[in-house]
Amino acid sequence: MLFNTLIHAILLITLLGKTLQTFFLFLISIVLSTPSLVSAEMNSGDTAWILTSSSLVLFMTLPGLALFYAGLVQSKNVVSVLCQHFGIACLMSIIWVIAGYSLAFSQGGSALIGDLSKLFLKIPIDSEVGSIPELLFAMFQMTFCIITPALVIGAYVERIKFSVALIFSSLWLILVYCPVAYWVWGGGFLAEMGVKDFAGGLVVHTTAGLAALVIALVLGKRNSFKKDNLSPPHSPVLTMIGASMLWVGWFGFNGGSALAADSTASQAILVTHIAASLGAFSWIIIEWIRFGKPSLVGMATGMVAGLATITPASGFVGVQGALILGLAGGILCYIVVDLIRIKMKIDDSLDVFAVHGVGGMLGTILCASLMQNSFGGTGLDDGITVLNQFKVQTYAVIVTALWTIILSYVILKLISMFTDLRVTEDDEIEGLDNSLHGESGYNN
Repeated sequence: MLFNTLIHAILLITLLGKTLQTFFLFLISIVLSTPSLVSAEMNSGDTAWILTSSSLVLFMTLPGLALFYAGLVQSKNVVSVLCQHFGIACLMSIIWVIAGYSLAFSQGGSALIGDLSKLFLKIPIDSEVGSIPELLFAMFQMTFCIITPALVIGAYVERIKFSVALIFSSLWLILVYCPVAYWVWGGGFLAEMGVKDFAGGLVVHTTAGLAALVIALVLGKRNSFKKDNLSPPHSPVLTMIGASMLWVGWFGFNGGSALAADSTASQAILVTHIAASLGAFSWIIIEWIRFGKPSLVGMATGMVAGLATITPASGFVGVQGALILGLAGGILCYIVVDLIRIKMKIDDSLDVFAVHGVGGMLGTILCASLMQNSFGGTGLDDGITVLNQFKVQTYAVIVTALWTIILSYVILKLISMFTDLRVTEDDEIEGLDNSLHGESGYNN
């Protein structure tokens, strides 16, 4: 009896095993015969790196840039600066998803602007850019479209209406940022000419810096600036913390622009760090010689100058190029800060043009020479001389500058037809935290 039971159990297990084997083979055949949603060319390592880079670049704005700027203003305006960053980050994300990405990166448009074929990110799930999903590429580029108008905040802090900041940033994103992004990265006429802008010397820093200069001129000076009664930064500590976040986030900004976890990304991160270090050090050496004391704010500002200068060239230059760009960026940006603020008396409050605009344009132009193999760079394209590349880079800077200046001015004048750009004098004296937001950054 027991023997028969064992025999039946063995037969049952054998039959069940064959049935399961057949079932699993059937499932495997279905999987193999079904078109894959993920292409064999898609690389999980590259995808993971750009997922990380997207987070790092968003981290640059929230909270990095927000804290960097917040520490530089008066304590009565710290909340307003944080609100501007937070509001712009949210609103730019919405606009980018609706139309911005399509205008900047769809391929069916003219040489000047993309079409509307990708409105609301109408992208097939299996669409790719290089070895990563296109949806991820759109997300990565969204973080760039967030930080660029956020950089401009530094030009108008402590005196602009919050509503005007949001309206200007929205129109500026569509009319300035998206076209320039298309020209350089989306297959537009500058890309066809062979311009080199690895991570945003033109698209991000030149546009933001020149828009900042325009809005500073149109808005006019802060009352405290007019009276030579500017308060020092209320919290160099916040500024240093924000600058440190920018530094770390910039590895995703420049390294992620390789769109792959490869040697180009590795080189971009290395040269980014070198340029930032030399930019900071060159800035404080000047301060040390000039004033006898190196400042924390100066060190942080020099670091940002070095980062802005290396950005367009980060995927093309080597260590020698990074040393030159970091040094040149730190020195030239320092000189232009003095020129704009002291000599010309322009209230670009947090030196956006002098640091980002000048740094971005300088790095874009010098890239033509420093990308040569003799400087440790990746080398020029076949058949292209240094002079030819220099002409292309310079032409791209001029075109981007003119477009940004004209459109930024037009946008501001258009807005001013419907509302005042500035808060009232009483609100400015009281501080924007309470007058616009009903909050205070520091409650005793």
